[in-house]
Amino acid sequence: MTFTTIIVRGLLRRPVRTGLTLVGISIGIAAVVALVGIAQGFEKSWENGMKVRQTDIVVNTLGSSLAPKPFPMEVRDRIKDLPGIAATCGLFVELTSVEDSSMMVVSAREWGGFSWQNLKMLSGRMPNDGTERAVVLGQNAAETLKKKVGDPIQLDVEELTVVGIADGGALVENGSVILSLQLYQQLTGNEGKINIIDVRATPGIDKPGLEQLCGKIDALVPEARALIAGDHIANSEAFRFIRAMSWGTSLLAVIVGVLGVMNTMLMTVFERKQEISILLAIGWKRSRITLMILGESAMLGLMGGIVGVLIGVIGVKITERLPSIHGLLEPDLSARLFVISVLISIVVGVFSGLYPAWRSSRLTPSAALQG
Repeated sequence: MTFTTIIVRGLLRRPVRTGLTLVGISIGIAAVVALVGIAQGFEKSWENGMKVRQTDIVVNTLGSSLAPKPFPMEVRDRIKDLPGIAATCGLFVELTSVEDSSMMVVSAREWGGFSWQNLKMLSGRMPNDGTERAVVLGQNAAETLKKKVGDPIQLDVEELTVVGIADGGALVENGSVILSLQLYQQLTGNEGKINIIDVRATPGIDKPGLEQLCGKIDALVPEARALIAGDHIANSEAFRFIRAMSWGTSLLAVIVGVLGVMNTMLMTVFERKQEISILLAIGWKRSRITLMILGESAMLGLMGGIVGVLIGVIGVKITERLPSIHGLLEPDLSARLFVISVLISIVVGVFSGLYPAWRSSRLTPSAALQG
């Protein structure tokens, strides 16, 4: 009988208890995969949206909210002629309810600006001008809202017409209701206001050059902040809070798993007191007894991690199909996240087994004679 066989046999001695312990660990690891994957996917989705629009720098007032606050459109006029800036486009972007969808991206874009250029029409057409009471839907938004070209759509208190359905090349773009900035300003009473400026830099500028350009923009517009596209989400207070909450909630679930494994291993040591004492009597070293208990707890962690990853992936796949967030994010279920999750589970198993392992190593051969 090999050492590994002894470890496996120890876990199979009480299959129901072992199974329940695995469930506890798995739920904690599933929470890590789901919550962290969704948080990272949120960042990645918006970053991809910037890339397909070929936006190099984003100027906004994004602070503790998910959508930036409005500021005067003349801010764009102050920076558009800076050396190193090839083009600018003012936007008003909000996360809001649209008809039956409780959360959807509404992206109002300056008519004629480069932020319209990435849209590939799948059906219908673009609006004729910036005043036409019309919208273009990303293909996911059209699916969620069950709209086709020619259908009316209620936006705020106004009824507009869907004139086109487009592929924007990124999940956030495809999940958006897109219309002209001028029209949206009129609908919402935000004339002369925007909350984002997309900036396209002169071709050939490297990252240090973009950082210098951001500094120049910040000096001209102290009421807003310029960041390299992609960094503006990761550095926002709202996203840092979401990231911290996702890890914090996950770790709470993992702690429950720690307690479950520790309880299981303590019960194992208690029930196998005679067996462990006999092993000591026939020459097993205390270190080998310790490794046996730690091996069992580590194997519990490994199996719980694998099962937890599978549960987390299934949970995320179900969640991303919910109408309330469909088309808003693409969870980042990377191999790196899976490996980290399984490693966390193994560490949880080993940590939970430390005290039971120490208790088992304190037993004496004479304990085998006790009833």
